Amino acid sequence: MSRRFDDLMLGSLELFCLAAELESFTAAAQAAGLSPAAVSRSVARLETRMGVRLFVRTTRRIHLTDGGRAYYEQCRQALSLMRDAESQLTGEQQAPAGVLRLSVASPYGHYRVLPLLPRFRARFPKVRIELHLSNRNIDFTGEGFDLAIRGRAPPDSGLIARKLEDAELVLVAAPSYLARAGKPDSLEALAAHECIQFVLPSTGQPVPWLFSRDGQNIELETPVSYSCADDYMGMVTLARHGAGLLQTYRYIVQDDLNLGHLQQLLPEAGGRSRPISLLYPDRRHTPLRVRAFIDFLTAELAPKVGTTHAP
Repeated sequence: MSRRFDDLMLGSLELFCLAAELESFTAAAQAAGLSPAAVSRSVARLETRMGVRLFVRTTRRIHLTDGGRAYYEQCRQALSLMRDAESQLTGEQQAPAGVLRLSVASPYGHYRVLPLLPRFRARFPKVRIELHLSNRNIDFTGEGFDLAIRGRAPPDSGLIARKLEDAELVLVAAPSYLARAGKPDSLEALAAHECIQFVLPSTGQPVPWLFSRDGQNIELETPVSYSCADDYMGMVTLARHGAGLLQTYRYIVQDDLNLGHLQQLLPEAGGRSRPISLLYPDRRHTPLRVRAFIDFLTAELAPKVGTTHAP
């Protein structure tokens, strides 16, 4: 196999990534023990090789072009894999280290994952966590994520899914709303109520509410008086202030239920849940920092379930 990258080019890739992360040739030069001119020449060498601009340069700072951003994500992953392979082969990496990029659905992040991260960092202080709170599906390769946590697995057979829990759903409303509109006494009665819905980013459609009746599972589309996109917690704020009925995860509103700020409705039709899963690419060499986080999180949260491929 002919060589495509000599030592000089590999060094240029490392300096390019360093400059992208620090948004400064000068800062990258200081970190690498080189002159700013040497870093600038390395980046210029890459731009000449590919015939594209990687950075927009101003007098105060630099920032990546769209093409530069895509190239950076790929280079960052490639260099990370090279470092991990070297560490595994030589046995020099005694503890997990490096950057862990984690994407978490926002409510699960706030209520389940974020409270655990200081404990993980205390155990593995050489791991730096880059956290992305979002409810949309992500592109692991294109966006450079190591792990994701979602209530719905994306249609990617190249991902492994490890269930963390079955999160129970509850129907709730504020006492102020119930005093105004009355309590629904059946699933059919929901059609006459104000309902708060979350719009799923992947489809742009409201998420159906899940119930059970006479041993049968039911998906119910209710009236949409309020719809929330992106920020899941906006729905909970609306419900707390008497906007209407909301079906949400029990772990989010349990304190509100205990304090009487919200009341559970139609418990006889409840008991439904959605699986929350940890997702990651199926690859031969999983970085040590990723394996450490998977083991930590599943020990903290997961029931005793098996590992499966995402559908």
